[in-house]
Formats: sequence, C-alpha cells, structure tokens
Amino acid sequence: MTLGLLGSHLGLAHAAGEPDTGVDTSPTPGVTLTDDPVADEASLESEAEDGDPDAAPSAEELALGADSTAGGAEAAPETAEDGERVGLQAGRKAACDERVKDAAQIPGAQLASCASALEPAVELNADEEAALAHIESPTDTSEAESAVLAGAPDTGEAQSQAVVQDFPSETVSPAAPADAAAAARAKPWKEPKWCIDAGVDSTWYIERMRGCGIWRAEVNAVDVRTGRKVGGIKYLVVGYSFSARDSKTWAYQVRLLESSRWGRGVNGTKASGSASCVGKCKVVNKNFPAQTISKGAEPYGQFFMDTTINTAAAKQRGTGRSVASWTFSNPEWVAPSEPTRHSTVDVRCDNALPGASNQVGCVNLQAVPVISYSLTGPWPEVAQHIKDAQATGLPGKYGTTNYLTRLTDRKKIRENRGKACPSAAILPRPPGKSCDEYPFASTWQGAKYGSGEFSRRMVNAKQNTDAGKALKGFYTYSRVLEGDRFLVWIR
Repeated sequence: MTLGLLGSHLGLAHAAGEPDTGVDTSPTPGVTLTDDPVADEASLESEAEDGDPDAAPSAEELALGADSTAGGAEAAPETAEDGERVGLQAGRKAACDERVKDAAQIPGAQLASCASALEPAVELNADEEAALAHIESPTDTSEAESAVLAGAPDTGEAQSQAVVQDFPSETVSPAAPADAAAAARAKPWKEPKWCIDAGVDSTWYIERMRGCGIWRAEVNAVDVRTGRKVGGIKYLVVGYSFSARDSKTWAYQVRLLESSRWGRGVNGTKASGSASCVGKCKVVNKNFPAQTISKGAEPYGQFFMDTTINTAAAKQRGTGRSVASWTFSNPEWVAPSEPTRHSTVDVRCDNALPGASNQVGCVNLQAVPVISYSLTGPWPEVAQHIKDAQATGLPGKYGTTNYLTRLTDRKKIRENRGKACPSAAILPRPPGKSCDEYPFASTWQGAKYGSGEFSRRMVNAKQNTDAGKALKGFYTYSRVLEGDRFLVWIR
C-alpha cells in the first residue's frame, strides 16, 4: 500500500488501485505540511496551481491547456429551425399546393415553384459526391477562422452593401449586376475536412468553437395547370459556423451545391437569402445576394452575429441561434419559392470566465470539451492515476455521459482538496511526490461536494503541478464556466 492511500479518507475512496487526478486542483510539489492549520492552508495553496479560479492563467498555462484540449467533432442534437424539427416539415406539400393554386389564378402564369425542407440521408449518392468533390477543404481551418473574425465587419445594425435581394411576387430574378456584386465578394470560407467526410445525415457536427454539417434539399418547377412537377434541382446545403474564445462575434455560412437537375423551367435559377438571430444575439452583417445555381456555380451566404448580453455587467451569459433563409427565383416562374431555413446550434456568449472577467467569448453550448492526458506524455503518473480512477466508475471518462462539471467557488475547491489530500500530518508526502486527487477538486464531483467517492495517489510532484497548469489553461481555452460539463480522455 502506498502512502498516497493512507488516512481515514480511504474508506470513501475507491480502494488501493483507485487513482485520482489533481490535475486542476491538487498539483502539489511534495510539500511537507505542518500541524499549524494556517501553515497547512498555505501549503495546500502551493500544491494547487489552479487553486484560485479568479487568477488569470499564465501564458504557459494557456499553452498547456491548448495542447491538452482534445479535438474532433461530435454529433449535435437534431437542429431546429425556428423551433421546428429539421427534416420533412409537416404541411410543406399542402403549402406548395396552395401556392400552385394561387399562381393558376394569375393571367398567363405557367410555372410556379416549390422548395423542399432540409431532408435527411444516410449516404451520399454519386452526384452528391461529385458536388462535394469541388470543395477545397483544409485539414484545419483555425487560423483562417481567426482571421475572418478578426476582420469581421463592425457595422452595428448596418448591413452589407451586397445584401439579399427581396423579390415581390410579380417580379423575376435580378440580372447580371447582382452576380457581379457576388463575384466581387470574398471567397467562401473553407469548411473543415471532417465536415465533408461526415456525409449527409441532417446533423451538425460540432466542436467547442465551430460546427459544420451537410443537408439535402430540392426546388421544383410546377405546371400551374396540372399541378405536376416538370423540372427540379437537387442540391446540398453545407452549413458552417465558427466562434472565438475572445470575441463577441461569430460567423455563419451556408453554401448551396447543385447535385443534379432534370426537366424544364429550371435553367437560369438563382438563389438569394438573408439571416436572423434568435435569442441573445443580433445580425450585424448579412451577405447573400442573388447568385446562379448550377454545377459550376455555388451560391453562398455569409453572416456575422454579435451577442447582445449586457457586457457592462459582470458574469453575464446568453445563448443565440442563427437562422439562414433563402429563396429561389427564375424568369419562368410567377414568383420566387417559399423560403428554406437552416439553423445553427445554440451559441453561448459570456463574460463570466474566471480569470478573464472582462473578456467576451462565444462557444457551441452543446459541445462538451475534452481535456486529454497521455500515458506516454509529459505527465504519465497523473494520466495513469486518472485512468485507474475512471476504471472504478468515477465520473468524467471520455466516451460517456457521466460528466464532470466545473466548480469555481474557491472555498469549496479548497474543501474538496482538503478532504482528498489532507495535511502532511495526516497524509505524509514522500520526497518528490505530491497528492493528486480525482475527481478534480475544481469540480462538483470532488471529494467533499460529490458522491463521497474519490481517489488519491502520490505522484511525481512536477508532473502533478504541470498537469494542474494544463487543466487551468484548458478551462480558459475552452471557456468552461461554472457548472459546465467536460470529460477527461486518457490516451
């Protein structure tokens, strides 16, 4: 039995093999504590590199946190469009039938248009694969995303000059000038490679700062006399959004890729659109002018949203959801199609991050951040402890929904740590070792405020300290606020 498992607290721990990781809470460099409670408190502070959640992380801690943050997108819950389930919308066909009936009353009318909602699919067909093959996707877009947000239009309520074209029902699509304006715009932002690889399944794949997904839809020309479809365009919608840990603004792009077309009444079709924001946000720039859709032309819209939380007050947070909408128009149709809508997942913006209270940042709320430690990395003893602790059923294991949740109250953190790793008079520290606890003291699952089950182990003091620095940096890097969920992945 190791010294790390001595003490009356062992009865609440998970037994001899049970590890505990004090990555964020108990990285203590083998300090010998005294019987003096004041001195012991000071010693515990020195053990815990992340002991003060309100202290700003150092550059070293932030770098370690960034390096320890696990990447990889996860599927988000089904996206809603203004509260409606994504997929075939109830009543869409009935609405189309009404539009065709109304169009038939217009003298000389021949063709009306009907657009589908976003449709789910499991696999791409050959035409869709060919359409996606045209997209140039880097393996990582973080630098490009940072550059986009750094240069985001600061327009307040103003809109882009090349904004959406709104067509009255009796008009046809605009001519070349709108396309010329579109050509003068910046190119589409490049979606991450994992987005294109994910396929078409009506799901946003999200990381903490970005999301992407692919959907399927179509627009059809309908003969107003017979009510039959006489032509159509099938296309893919690629949705892409990204935010920043230090910006009040996030970006959103939709790109429409034609996969196939058939029949008549669809040549010369153009798409144009707009955006809105639901919740604590506003659209500060929207750019989706009329653009031709074809195998060689991919209409796209780009939008910027700002949070509307009260940043003059402390510890504010609020969520918002961006909704893009677009219509199709054609000279042969009596009116543009009804709008098709596409919504992002919820984006949370806040100024409530401990250690960075004056900074506003935005994240995908549903993306659960993951900190990773390697058994062959710089802190193998800490990693092994966490792995062993998780094997006993303690929470936080990557791949489960048994989350850890962050605790930011300094007093409670100290109490968690004090219970798991009491003073040296009770729990001696061997030379060069410090007491590591799991779940972390900076979580609500810690030794005192959790279930009562925890693990502790004496580990290399420097490894413990540096792993704790990484945890503190991870909290800041991923904007993990009070009560936020996260997981720990041992590789």
